[in-house]
Amino acid sequence: MKTQVQNQGELKELKAMIEKDVVDSFERMAVKSGIAVADLVVIALKRYRSSHSDWDVKSPKKD
Repeated sequence: MKTQVQNQGELKELKAMIEKDVVDSFERMAVKSGIAVADLVVIALKRYRSSHSDWDVKSPKKD
């Protein structure tokens, strides 16, 4: 996981209010792992997205 490169390509900011204990945990993991908080969040979100891909329904194309 440490060798994977996250946040490649076009970036878009996402602002969200998150429980303090979750943020604190991510900050501790970032220090321990040497992986930036943003990269840890991207990894977590990508894993969540892959587990719930059925929720990512795109609108059908209109002709």
